[in-house]
Parts: sequence; C-alpha cells; structure tokens
Amino acid sequence: MSPVETLLVASAAAFGLALLSAVTGFGGGVLLLPVFTALFGLRVAVPVLTLAQLSSNGARVWLNRRELCRPLVGRFAVGAVPFALAGALLLAHAPLAALKRLLGVFLLAAVAWRRRGPRPGRPRQRTFTVVGAASGLGSALLGSVGPLTAPFFLAYGLTRAGYVGTEAAGALTLHLAKTAGYAAGGLLDRQVLLLGAALTPATLLGAAAGRRIVARLDDRVFVLLVEVGLLVAGVLFLLGG
Repeated sequence: MSPVETLLVASAAAFGLALLSAVTGFGGGVLLLPVFTALFGLRVAVPVLTLAQLSSNGARVWLNRRELCRPLVGRFAVGAVPFALAGALLLAHAPLAALKRLLGVFLLAAVAWRRRGPRPGRPRQRTFTVVGAASGLGSALLGSVGPLTAPFFLAYGLTRAGYVGTEAAGALTLHLAKTAGYAAGGLLDRQVLLLGAALTPATLLGAAAGRRIVARLDDRVFVLLVEVGLLVAGVLFLLGG
C-alpha cells in the first residue's frame, strides 16, 4: 500500500476501535495492536498505539468527567506510573509470548469467576494500587492490557459512564508514563510522532461516537458487553501468544 492508503486504513481501524473502547472501556488497544504491527512493524506499532491511546483515553475522561471516581484513579496511578515506566524500558527484553498467554488465562478465569454464582466481593480502594501496577507493567510490554482492569472496576460497582471514565483516567496515567519511558528508550522518533498526530482525529471521533452509545445502554446490557469483550480479549491473547 502507498503511505496514504496505509494511513487511511490505520485511521479507519483507530476510529472503530476507539468507539469500541468508549463503549466497553477497553478492547481497542488489544485489537488495534495486530493491525498497527502489520502496517508499521512492532517497534513502531507499540509506541504509535500508546499515542493513539493517549488521545482516546483523554477524550473518554473528558466526556465522562462528571461520573469519575477520582479516589480510584489516584490509587491506580500510584501503582501504574512507576511500573509503566519500568515496563517501557524493558520492552526489548521481556518474554512477551508467555505474558500474553498468562493474561489470556486470567481474563477467561475472571469472567468465569464473575459468573459462577454469588456476586464477587467489592474490592477495597487500596487494591487498585496493585491493579495499576500490574496494568502499567503489562501495558508497557504488550501495548494494551485494558481488559486486565475491567473485572476489578466492575466488582467495585462502576457501570456505564462512571466505569468508562474512571478506567480511562487510570489508563491515561499509565500511557503518559509509558510515553516518557519510550522517549527515554529512543522509541519516539519522527515517524512515530507524525503517525500519532495523524491518527488523533480518528480516535477522538470514535470516542465521541461511543459515548453516545453508552448513554443509551441498560446497566445489565453494558456489563454483558464488557464480559463478552473480556472473553474475546482472553482468546486473542492466548492465540496471539
């Protein structure tokens, strides 16, 4: 493909998957990474994906700002920021295939655990520091592990706008840390920055479209959509490992 055609395909994928993320709170990065890898190669795809996620998550935070659970965001950031920085610096040396398989098993088990009968206990706020640390490290190494956090935010009782906005705010902190780590590792070259800027309009439009869909969803339908997304993400991680 020509550079223009490549950018059009990447923009279309970024729009569709930003819309998906705006509805379920995650999923865009998991599905977008293989597309970007095919178009740009892995070393470019991971930092470009991070820049696209910055704009997508920033838009979701702004659109759902009135429903944010700010204490959870703070707890999440305490763990996410340092581990995202560490993961970004370790990107070239980590056993990514094994990590992907482990994450896939976790996601499938999380859905089974939620569906086994009694409602899972509500996690304490301090639990989200550990969730943030695991998410920060995994996201820096794998490009996106948004599904990792979903079971915890759902178990806390967040749904729809509160869930989407709070998850996005936590993710925004780790993506900022990852960006700093990639910059320190020399991965943010001119090509990456230009691609990130070019894909920003598509991700913003996708986030806005997804926000309209979320506003019309019933809570039960919303949770079901998230759980289906978790199952799909888990299978993709296992197959892609």
